[in-house]
Amino acid sequence: MKQDAVVLERLNFAYPGGGAGIFDLSMRMEPGELIVCIGPSGCGKTTLLKLIAGFLKPDSGTVTLAGHDVTAASVRERGCGIVFQSYALFPHMRVWENISYPLRVRGADEKRRRDKAAEMLAMIGLPELGERLPAQLSGGQQQRVALARALAFEPRVLLLDEPLSALDAATRVAMRDEIRRIPKARGIAALLITHDQDEALSLADRIAVLRDGRLVQLDEPHALYDRPADSFVAGFVGRANIIDGTADGPEAGRFPLGRLATPAHGRPDGASLRLLVRPERLEPLAQAGGENAFEVRVLHDRFYGATRQLELEVGEALLKLETTSRQPVTHVRVPRHAMQFLPH
Repeated sequence: MKQDAVVLERLNFAYPGGGAGIFDLSMRMEPGELIVCIGPSGCGKTTLLKLIAGFLKPDSGTVTLAGHDVTAASVRERGCGIVFQSYALFPHMRVWENISYPLRVRGADEKRRRDKAAEMLAMIGLPELGERLPAQLSGGQQQRVALARALAFEPRVLLLDEPLSALDAATRVAMRDEIRRIPKARGIAALLITHDQDEALSLADRIAVLRDGRLVQLDEPHALYDRPADSFVAGFVGRANIIDGTADGPEAGRFPLGRLATPAHGRPDGASLRLLVRPERLEPLAQAGGENAFEVRVLHDRFYGATRQLELEVGEALLKLETTSRQPVTHVRVPRHAMQFLPH
């Protein structure tokens, strides 16, 4: 049976004098798995990373890495590779010295350090740059060096704190592929913190959504997007139309935009209903007709090349629509299959 790389059990940590922290959080990570952690500012993402790395000690609960309970262990004893947003490269050290620095502090001789640096430089696609200083590298190259340094001593787990936020858009996309490829190839579990939802959805094997220090949902990206656990996740991950109404028959409801035929909901008439409809699942129409079709007034129409994002007034509701159509939109259909019921 494969051993989990990281096991967090009932983890609790509260900062003095406030309600911020991590509360009753349990999570497992497999070797080679990349989990991306997202949530609003102050939700506990960086606190979680620090608890795994050992910069903070939990008030209760356990941290297990590769089968070893490290709850009371020091940062060095835990053996985590850490990549910071600022890269944190030593400006006076050459690239190969930066990469091999974790081996230097562990007593490795120069030949071993040079050999490992050469191996890591080849891995990140910068084999000719070992003698340069960090200031002579681009931002993307510096980030690759920081990643190589974090992996040089073969850590138990890789922790990345918003590592791509300082990069330009094109470099950020290229580095996503490297961050996904390299730890997976070496069988190292990785936890990445980001505010970028596109980054999370495109990178992660699973996404952890935190709110007020609690783990709200941990799931594969498509499951998180298609089947969010609640209204918070639905509204936080991607764009969403969340529509409140009341049941009006076993497969219908009354909502601010009008009466909708819905999937069977099993609620008595008058009971509260909450619908999630993703903007890309609404159907734009150039004329009236058919089930759940409504006349609209276009408030905003933003063109993004491949897609358009529209804001529509429908009855007493405002809806977001995303479409590839270039045609005028006078009506919109809300298909039954596009609806999901959410808990209040």
